[in-house]
Amino acid sequence: MEIRIATLDDVESLVSFNQAMALETEGKSLDPLILRSGVSRVFKDDRRGFYVVAEEEGQIIGGLLVTFEWSDWRDGWFWWIQSVYVIPEHRGKGVYSRLYSYIKEVASERNDVCGFRLYVEKENAAAQLVYERLGMEKTYYLMFEEIDP
Repeated sequence: MEIRIATLDDVESLVSFNQAMALETEGKSLDPLILRSGVSRVFKDDRRGFYVVAEEEGQIIGGLLVTFEWSDWRDGWFWWIQSVYVIPEHRGKGVYSRLYSYIKEVASERNDVCGFRLYVEKENAAAQLVYERLGMEKTYYLMFEEIDP
């Protein structure tokens, strides 16, 4: 398995992963044109973040998106892990842990990353267990949002 920074050639895989994740986790079908545009914009402006993919025998089997949040309290960046997806037949084989190790390694080469954060659905006990096993902890924060104000 190779873990690497994604390229424009990986857009279709990332779009299909996001589509599958939305359907699997929230029962939502995302507009493919909007989704493809959103994924593609990351590659056009590195301030938006970067994707990391896991590839095995020429097939992309998993991926995630890293975005950035500045912390004035810590004078550093939190890297938010988003859009995590591993194709079903490769789950439970350490794909996510390899992806996470890779971004931690990339972050360690910089002096400005103060931590990692991610969202997880309250009911997704399997994912929560994986994150805890990798050293992440539940926070005491609740999340509020307003969509399309």
